[in-house]
Amino acid sequence: MEDNNTIIEKLSLEDKIKIVTGKEFWYTHPLEKFGLKSILLTDGPSGIRKQNEGADALGLTDSVETIGFPSLALIASSFDKTLANQYGRLLGDIANSEGVNVLLGPGINIKRSPLGGRNFEYMSEDPLVAGALASEYVKGVQSKGVGTSVKHFAANNRENQRFTSSSNVEDRALREIYLSAFEKVVKSAQPATVMSSYNLLNGTAVSENKWLLTDVLRNEWGFKGTVVSDWSAVKNRVPSLKAGLNLEMPGKDEYTTAEIKKAIADGDLEEGVLDQSVDRVLSLIKNYQNEQDTGSYDKDEYHEFAREIAGKSMILLKNENETLPIKPEESIGVIGALAQNPRHQGGGSSKVNPYKVTTPLHALRQGMNCNYAEGYKIDEINTDESLFSEAVKTAENNAHVVLFLGYPENYETEGLDKENLNLPENQRALLEAVAEVNRNVTVVLQNGGIVLAPWADKVSAIVETYLPGEAGGEALADILTGRVNPSGRLAETVPKRIEDVPSYLSFNQSKQEENYYEGIYVGYRYYDTKKIPVQYPFGHGLSYTTFEYNHLNIEQKEDVFEISCDVKNTGSYDGDEVVQLYVGNKTSDIDMPSKELRAFERVSLKQGETQTVTVKIPFDSLRWYNSRTQKWQIDDGEYEMYVGRSIEDIRLTQEFKLERNLGTELEWIHQDTYVSEIVENQDMFEEALQKHGIDQLIKATNDDEGLAALFENMPIRSLIMVGLKTENLNRFIEDANEIIKNQK
Repeated sequence: MEDNNTIIEKLSLEDKIKIVTGKEFWYTHPLEKFGLKSILLTDGPSGIRKQNEGADALGLTDSVETIGFPSLALIASSFDKTLANQYGRLLGDIANSEGVNVLLGPGINIKRSPLGGRNFEYMSEDPLVAGALASEYVKGVQSKGVGTSVKHFAANNRENQRFTSSSNVEDRALREIYLSAFEKVVKSAQPATVMSSYNLLNGTAVSENKWLLTDVLRNEWGFKGTVVSDWSAVKNRVPSLKAGLNLEMPGKDEYTTAEIKKAIADGDLEEGVLDQSVDRVLSLIKNYQNEQDTGSYDKDEYHEFAREIAGKSMILLKNENETLPIKPEESIGVIGALAQNPRHQGGGSSKVNPYKVTTPLHALRQGMNCNYAEGYKIDEINTDESLFSEAVKTAENNAHVVLFLGYPENYETEGLDKENLNLPENQRALLEAVAEVNRNVTVVLQNGGIVLAPWADKVSAIVETYLPGEAGGEALADILTGRVNPSGRLAETVPKRIEDVPSYLSFNQSKQEENYYEGIYVGYRYYDTKKIPVQYPFGHGLSYTTFEYNHLNIEQKEDVFEISCDVKNTGSYDGDEVVQLYVGNKTSDIDMPSKELRAFERVSLKQGETQTVTVKIPFDSLRWYNSRTQKWQIDDGEYEMYVGRSIEDIRLTQEFKLERNLGTELEWIHQDTYVSEIVENQDMFEEALQKHGIDQLIKATNDDEGLAALFENMPIRSLIMVGLKTENLNRFIEDANEIIKNQK
């Protein structure tokens, strides 16, 4: 096959434009004379959503039958990098079987607000969790010769007015929170494509944002793939080409062709810029043309894997008095419409046509004595008195109630944000009534995003299943009966009140502007630092067994810290533990969260077994973004390591120092540099201080306790008031900066 440059030289202008423009909604244009076929891009974060031949353009109502896997919100709760990779490989196999070349996923936008309507499709409020798991997902899919599209780049954290609103984020928060997961995936997994989002970023449309798509993504991070637009995200094609957006989907046909031709004719667009995008799309087509014959896959086998993923990810939020697992002799009252008609997936572009949905009620009835009552209508908010009465009677007549609650599909879907985090009125009323007549109540939640739980103290146990996929019923039965020991952890915080959410005052307050006033204090970074009580903290998840942590050890290696500790299963069940390592920065001269997740590791332990868990935290993990210098910064000094089961359940702590001896980290000296900074580095500047008579002035002020405290908090130009001449100050600054220059 000819190389890209040779192909480009032989293409007409119109052919070049076709290559960078989508065809028939889901395809790229072919170049048959060069042996290049169209490739198919298809939705797929929770399974393959490929439209059937002749179906509507979106394929929402008529897509091929496939496996409905759990939502990414649930999969992320596994905190299992190996599982994420395995899931990716199976998605790749299914994509190959269906003739899909590029899978549009994973979604890794940060869950800035729990009201986000698409949160079920995203992983976490923490960029480390999202970045680490998404990297493995991408590696898994692409190991099968299928491309991925990491989305939605970037700061696409709300659904309302997503096409036109501007996400206004200051530099530090943008870098540390909203771009960090994307950076991790690009550098460690090199996805085939990155999908640009609909929104504006700080006033510039992402699809036309050269700083984001070229300066950062390509030049800084080293992205080698293709930038593809979200569907219909491109408003002006010429500026988007200049910015580095390579493939417009689904394209505007003749309109796009005319726009680009005119721009080239008028000299507004160099043809070389177009050629650059053609080159990148050609590489995408070459790399991911599927030459294999499409075949079949064992749907029953893959259904079982969907069951395994869900079982490893469901979260036991509460288990008072060891209510769970259910005892074999207990009669079970199963209550709630969601037990019979479960919500197993989210709405919008991630919605698949599932192979085999197993309901929780059906799964629980396999070997258990279950009595069912519908209780409520899932798509209504008013109480149905007949269903209500039947449910209360069922609760009275059974030893253990399993109550299914959750959001209707119209509460959360792509394109709309939620208005509140409360369960529907009829479900809340039913919970109150059931809890009045039976204290042995297990609530099972089905929801894309988190649910407020002011009712938590009225029930004995709570299991969070998010949207668990087509095998969610079987996975839940495994958890409730003890066949599987729950091990999922919250990848987002459940607050007590919506008013406590850090973005509460600004989220969706304006149709045009989304202002990220909370900065870096997103999710647990805010609650933990401000010591605001929450319902369930980040990283929380119970087990049927117990774990003990001992012997924390921290060693500084060449460019990493190696941290180890012993974890012992001290209970009566085999189980998986998620060891979480948080770091507190005690040294940098800027506000910092109390703790930030810097590593996590999932381990399996038999009863009584002890394992030494060892992880490495690169020095880069301790960096922070300095908005003044526009650079990442790592500071030598004091830090604290926190190891535990959640952000609140810390089992081991230890102080440690970062000592690299890299010379000065001082910025350039200027008139507003504080006297205290000069005093802290007096040895470095000793000769210059003596030369210009400043050493004596500093000594005189230091000898006077009142003046010492005053001048430490004043800039060096303030020394003029105690006799320093302006010319001496300016010469000292020149000499001091020369010293810094020589040490850099």
